[in-house]
Parts: sequence; structure tokens; C-alpha cells
Amino acid sequence: MNDELCIFACGSNRPLAEAICRRLGIELSPLEISRFSNDNLHVQIQANVRERDVFVVQSFTEPVSHHIMELFITLDALRSASARRVTAVIPYYSYARSDKKDAPRISITGRLIADMLQTAGAHRVLTMDLHADQVHGFFSVPVDHLTAIPTIAAHFRQHHDLSRMVAVATDAGGAKRVGRFSERLGIPMAIIDKRRVSDTNVKQGQVVGEVRGLDAVIFEDEISTGGTLVSTIETLRAAGARSVHAGAAHGVLCGPAIERLQAAPIESIVVTDTVHMPPHKHLDKITQLSVAPLFAAAIERIHTGESVGALFE
Repeated sequence: MNDELCIFACGSNRPLAEAICRRLGIELSPLEISRFSNDNLHVQIQANVRERDVFVVQSFTEPVSHHIMELFITLDALRSASARRVTAVIPYYSYARSDKKDAPRISITGRLIADMLQTAGAHRVLTMDLHADQVHGFFSVPVDHLTAIPTIAAHFRQHHDLSRMVAVATDAGGAKRVGRFSERLGIPMAIIDKRRVSDTNVKQGQVVGEVRGLDAVIFEDEISTGGTLVSTIETLRAAGARSVHAGAAHGVLCGPAIERLQAAPIESIVVTDTVHMPPHKHLDKITQLSVAPLFAAAIERIHTGESVGALFE
């Protein structure tokens, strides 16, 4: 079966791609990415992919535009090399946050990138925890949408007393996601009344639900600058929460995030390895879980024509 399977890694998250390959018992296929003297990217596939089932792992992390171009050129090179099927494995699809026209004369960039992936040569997409469910509908190719909720929920079940725990959504938009998380753990949930003023400025309101004397776990799809998380922590502390924890699929941790989280009165933060975490972003209070087993299982099921949704049943 694996004789026909190839996995390549672009530059954003090679450790995750290597972990996926170890789970599948195969070697990561060789790929050379370099730059010409005029700064143009050069990609060469260094394995025979003719009539093979190919998967390319690339998260849309900083520098985002560079990593997106790496993926586009790699997809095009694989198509030119006569790969039978090419799946873009995008653990973190950052442009999912651009999912609506909420200002005049702007692009719905999440849809644009989806169209460009197909143009570049992707036959299907495998991703995890999109910022908004409707982004799934932007794609004209099949999409398998994984979730880290079972992985993160299992961590909290193992390391915390759930009898005094409540799951918290940072705003009404995240209530559905947090509802799935709280249901997985069998705990109640609360919602913060949030007003976003700008990308980095958030005004918190009241807590809807009971958190006083409880251990609150804030659950998000991603932690980027940490602004929303820190203001939510402050709101929960003011409302009498006994302790505060956080879980998120994507630990982007950009800008002032590390400094903010280091100073924040939060006991623990749990993220996954959809985003590579360099040493300078490691904090004692941050735990990174691997989703390589989940991606490996999904890739194997896609390759053999089995149901990916059955992984979460």
C-alpha cells in the first residue's frame, strides 16, 4: 500500500511531517527548495512521483506569503511530474480568518487562496480546525476537516479534576466550537460577551454562565497575539474563577503573545503542533500536543479510500 504513497514537507513545519511519516512507517520524500539570486523561489521534486498518491505538508505560518508560494510551486511541480493525485495537507490555514466581507472594497481572501490551491494543482485538501466552518465551502475540491478537540480534551481529562471545571467561549462566535469541547468532557460552558474593535483591540463584557469558584478552561481555535486570551483571563478572574486554563488547536503565538502569556495569571495553556514552535516560544505553562497520529490516520484513510469522518465517531 505504502509503495504508492509519498509525503513531502515544505518549509513551515517539517517536524510535523517527519512525525506523520514515522507513524506511517515511511520516509519523508526529498524536496529541494531554494532561491535564485533575484529572490525567486525554486522547487525541485527529488523523487519519482509518476502515478503516485502524493501529500504535501505546509502550514500557513510566518512568513505566510512565502510559505503559501512554496506550496503553490510545489503543487505545480508535482502536477508536472505526473503525480496521480496531490493532497495539500494544511494543518493551519491562517487565511480562514478572512471569511467574509466585513469592510468595503476588501477581498474574501480565504476563498481566494482556496481557488488558487486548485489552480496550482491540489486535487484535495486536508486541514484542521478552520476558524469558521463556512470556509469549508470555499473549496471546489474535496476537503477533509480534522479537529484537535478529542486530543486536547483527552489531555484535560487526564490531568485535571473535571468536577469543578467549566469550558469558556471568548465570544458568541466560538460557542459552537466550545460546545463540542464541553460535551466531549461532560462539563458546563460559559460565554464572554466580547466586542472586537480592531485586530488587536478587544473589549470584554460580562460572563454569561457560572464560573465563580470553578476551574475555567478557555477554548479557542487559535492563539495569535494573545490579546483576546489575556482579556478573557482578566474577565474570568474578576468573575471569581478559581483558576484559568486555555486550550487551542493552533499555537500561532505571534507579536507580543509570549510576553503577554508569561505575565498573565493563567495556570496552563495547551496547543498542538499544527504550528511549529521554536525554542524562544517555549514557556513552562505551555504544553504542545502532537496531532501527527491524527494526520497520519487521515492520510492512510484517504490513500485507501476509507472514511476520514469515522476517526471521530
